[in-house]
Amino acid sequence: MASILTGDREYFKGIDQIKYEGPESDNPLAYRWYDENLVVAGKTLKDHFKFAVSYWHSFNGNGADPFGGATHNFAWDEKADAVERAKDKMDAAFEFFTKLGLPYYCFHDVDVVDYGNDINENDRRLQTLVDYAKEKQAASGIKLLWGTANLFSHKRYMNGAATNPDFHVLTHGAAQVKAALDATIALGGENYVFWGGREGYMSLLNTNMKREQEHLAKFLHASKDYARKNGFTGNFFLEPKPCEPTKHQYDYDAATCLAFLQKYDLMNDFKLNLEVNHATLAGHTFQHEMQVAADAGLLGSLDANRGDIQNGWDTDQFPNDITEVTEYMMVLLRAGGLQGGGINFDAKIRRNSTDMADLFYAHIGGADVFARSLIIADKILQKSDYTKIVTDRYSSFDGGKGKEFEEGKLTLEDLRAYAVENGEPATISGKQEYLENLINRYI
Repeated sequence: MASILTGDREYFKGIDQIKYEGPESDNPLAYRWYDENLVVAGKTLKDHFKFAVSYWHSFNGNGADPFGGATHNFAWDEKADAVERAKDKMDAAFEFFTKLGLPYYCFHDVDVVDYGNDINENDRRLQTLVDYAKEKQAASGIKLLWGTANLFSHKRYMNGAATNPDFHVLTHGAAQVKAALDATIALGGENYVFWGGREGYMSLLNTNMKREQEHLAKFLHASKDYARKNGFTGNFFLEPKPCEPTKHQYDYDAATCLAFLQKYDLMNDFKLNLEVNHATLAGHTFQHEMQVAADAGLLGSLDANRGDIQNGWDTDQFPNDITEVTEYMMVLLRAGGLQGGGINFDAKIRRNSTDMADLFYAHIGGADVFARSLIIADKILQKSDYTKIVTDRYSSFDGGKGKEFEEGKLTLEDLRAYAVENGEPATISGKQEYLENLINRYI
């Protein structure tokens, strides 16, 4: 591997290029289902998924949780100087990306290099690492799926950034977003994400909700206008999440985000970046959130992870449930795929997973479950009677009075007259158990 990728050392020693070996392979460091060149539904798996590694969990995550400190002590965190330490981390990251063979990565600004309280110094540090990343991308062929700014970790953002009641704090958020947009544009990032980690409230007693939401909309418009003016042609993504850390976040779920984008005239530039664990925290299935976004033409990108049904917080575990992911992929295929984004493994290895190889096992397993599930979903849609069953269920609206109703031609009196004339409706099965069994049959 070229020195620009490895730097002065190899961090993942003893691990070679991860390759596709097929379903019969017993090699835990090989793909069993993710053959990037396999064509399914007219596209290669590589193009369907545009898999990305999350810089934050994979290279900033240290195993800490709300109840205990770090358990992952990685060699790229040893140097005292922030920029030199960041370069070591980027050496390790691109070694990992390249050995893993996934085509994209995603980052927050403070994932790339540690920030202090001096805006100009932060910008200098980030620019230094952007220049370094350009060389890495050129040498490896790895691309940036999307960039974003962390507007939730620093104490100044305890009451939010764009929705903060203090204008001074809002301007610091704007400074970070400007720098993160500049970095994303410079690195050829295909999209940019806004996740409002603290854009919400802990108590309505001290909150002007209407004013805060208006400020968020103005902030997004200003950010969008700046990026477009400076040559960014990609998508902006808004990422729903219901709560944690705030009691209520303004981007609660896909439907809430859709209403916000419509109200504030942001539909032309924004789509949604959906996350599995955020959907479940909102009380939804992920396929529900995907369907809401797809129906609105906003199915932009996906953050792949899962929660723990016995643990009520955002655990960000790697995906492993073939049945659930098959349902995700059925929504994706019926929607015609993602609009601009890809599938980012916004997931972290567990606190007690402390071997360097564990990071590979996690991503390999995640890629395989998505690949296998997409193959299954395509077979269900192409070879089974699934589509016919769903279509037939709504066939009464395909002609006659049902069609006239959809076309807005019937009054309430017309509807009543039809009910009187035709008597009690027949009981028609929804075939839920049949369809659930159908997915299991194809698995």
